[in-house]
Amino acid sequence: MAREFIVEADGGSRGNPGPAGYGAVVVDAATGETLAEAAEYLGVVTNNVAEYRGLLAGLRAAHDLDPAATVHVRMDSKLVVEQMTGRWKIKHPDMKPLAAEAARVFPADRVTYEWIPRAENKHADRLANEAMDAGKRGEQWSAAGSTAELDVRSAAAAAPPKGRGAETFAAPPRGREQPPPAGTVTTTEKPAADTRAARSVASPGWSSAPDLGAPATFVLLRHGETPLTPQKRFSGSGGTDPALSDAGQEQARRAAETLARRGTIEVILASPLTRTRQTAAAVAERLGLDVTIEEGLKETDFGTWEGLTFGEVRERYPDDLNAWLADPEAHPTGGGESFAETATRIAATRDKLVAAYAGRTVLLVTHVTPIKTFVRLALGAPAESLFRMELSAASLSAVAYYADGNASVRLFNDTSHLRP
Repeated sequence: MAREFIVEADGGSRGNPGPAGYGAVVVDAATGETLAEAAEYLGVVTNNVAEYRGLLAGLRAAHDLDPAATVHVRMDSKLVVEQMTGRWKIKHPDMKPLAAEAARVFPADRVTYEWIPRAENKHADRLANEAMDAGKRGEQWSAAGSTAELDVRSAAAAAPPKGRGAETFAAPPRGREQPPPAGTVTTTEKPAADTRAARSVASPGWSSAPDLGAPATFVLLRHGETPLTPQKRFSGSGGTDPALSDAGQEQARRAAETLARRGTIEVILASPLTRTRQTAAAVAERLGLDVTIEEGLKETDFGTWEGLTFGEVRERYPDDLNAWLADPEAHPTGGGESFAETATRIAATRDKLVAAYAGRTVLLVTHVTPIKTFVRLALGAPAESLFRMELSAASLSAVAYYADGNASVRLFNDTSHLRP
């Protein structure tokens, strides 16, 4: 008769990403006897990567004991359990290869997964924390009575990256213990799935968010008014590139004051157009930060419609306008950018920035269509929803992105900072 093992695994990161380690235990299901332990200090990685490394170590230890065994995995990481069972898709590039490797250790029909509360995973949790503690001290050590030597790397690897990030994101010994940060401006925290231009994932529900690590939070600031804004004229990336009006400059200043009071913006990215660069500069001066230009945040190119009002476009190009309103693949007259093309560009920009700024709060100073598209993709809403959103000049919106690919729209079109 084939043996049956229970694998309990855990991982943690002090800073997420930060100094990290994992612990894993193999238990005889029939007797409850601990058969093997494994732990390792990993250097600076994310909490989720550490948990996957713990799973992989536990499965390998079980395979070394008996490659014909059946295995029941118990973990307090809802992310890992849901992804390994196939209920959630794996999108993060650091986790995909680890999950694939874990799936190859045993045939799928001989491994089952169960989520357990952290209080029931104390053995693996202790090993993970011991590995992190030893790694921080630069010690070489192994667990008494274990069948696997614990690999603890050099003290140099234990140090978090230099710069403000190492201190700003210092966390308790377990990165998962704190709830996801509220970001700069937050309201609700209910996640939603993306559409085809974004990720296709199942929503885990807000209660699982702490297990996913700190999200990348994008605070979306529309630029202040230009002379074209009050007239509601098409003003994209293919027009005259207007600067802020006096009113727009005052709006940018008020937005800067509000963001300074909240005190959580760490990075500022802006569209390359003049109005966004000027708005971003006002915020950057108040916060003492630099502005990085991000081409992917530019406004849609409205072709020949640039500078015209909606009524003028309807009068001059009625057929083109009707097609554009009905089909996200349609282009404005004169070869502008379709909403589908904008969505593809914004989705690619989002994915790049989420990977670069995981766990951080980033201000994106951009335009009407990009902000609406960020929100639309996060909600999984159809393209026509773009016409059903009102987005005021210098308004604030916010979307948080978690490690499993889910998004949480936290604020939309907040203009409270613009009131006297």
